[in-house]
Amino acid sequence: MTGPDGRPALDGADDRTLAGRAADGDVEAFAVLVRRYTPLLRAYARRILSGTASLDDIVQESFVTAWQRLPELDDPGRVRGWLMRIVSRKAIDEVRAVRPHLDLDAVEGAELRARPDEGPERRAEHRAELTALADALAELPGAQREAWVLREIGGCSYDEIAEQLDQPVSTVRGLLARARKHIIVRMEEWR
Repeated sequence: MTGPDGRPALDGADDRTLAGRAADGDVEAFAVLVRRYTPLLRAYARRILSGTASLDDIVQESFVTAWQRLPELDDPGRVRGWLMRIVSRKAIDEVRAVRPHLDLDAVEGAELRARPDEGPERRAEHRAELTALADALAELPGAQREAWVLREIGGCSYDEIAEQLDQPVSTVRGLLARARKHIIVRMEEWR
């Protein structure tokens, strides 16, 4: 299939193809990656940053860094996790610049997407549940919280989390197990 300019359409291409072409300088392939992953990276950065003031700047800086460092990517098929790590590092640097400790308010301040047919009571219940989850996450030690956010919000594999946290996969499994147990206990009333 070709695009309107006669060149191959890239929107349907897999990540490996796009990242490989972008690493070779193909701006159009990189633009497809940007379009494909901007919503995910914005949502992910929003979970790390307490506010949204610098959200778009962080995502934009992350794509600039990715463009510059794309030739260094060992496995182009894992570009999604690689982009998430870049955003994570930049967002955490932003948090650390403002606060002396890492505070991943993974849900606090999240946009509540209530369905139009839901009444005020249901929306209030959603908000209370999100607040309870944010409180439960805030109680977790930093590594457990970050592992949980990477897995549950970011959709990262255990290997990707291990690479991001610079920990063995077995440690990541333990961090996630403890984080999940804590959250299950704390969220029991919302089941």
